[in-house]
Amino acid sequence: MGRWRPPRGRGSAYITPAGAKALKEELTYLWKVERPQVTQVVHEAAKNGDRSENGDYIYGKRRLREIDSRVRFLTKRLDELTVVDRLPDDQEKIFFGAIVTLEDDDGVECCYQIVGPDEFDVKAGKLSMDSPLARALLGKRVDDEVSAPAGDDFKNYYIAAVHYQAYD
Repeated sequence: MGRWRPPRGRGSAYITPAGAKALKEELTYLWKVERPQVTQVVHEAAKNGDRSENGDYIYGKRRLREIDSRVRFLTKRLDELTVVDRLPDDQEKIFFGAIVTLEDDDGVECCYQIVGPDEFDVKAGKLSMDSPLARALLGKRVDDEVSAPAGDDFKNYYIAAVHYQAYD
């Protein structure tokens, strides 16, 4: 089997204000701080002569390519994203940005905020709106039950609470 993988589909183009701020900060850091440092290292390494066996030069050039690739991606992605910075009119229904408390069949509670695919972090309680669980939750209300894939089986959840956090 080859290493080729089909390209991943584009995620939804929504993001919270905090997520947009984090992406902009990453872009600024890469462009204004890290890239000049790596460029200086590569410049110094290039002055040492033989570049074929110069680790600083080889790895510096590789890191520059990675930084440039990420900068291009972030620039394009930030242009196409829509920052959702207002609360929905019906705050009892689950929409983008909702903080949802779920209870499974065993009575274990978990809490997730539904965010865009560029800012999800399940460990931090941020669930991508493109995930199967978030898609099952969107449009539901408190006391509804949802079923989402969990491995080879489905897991049932009861929606215990829905609230929204005001955007600054």
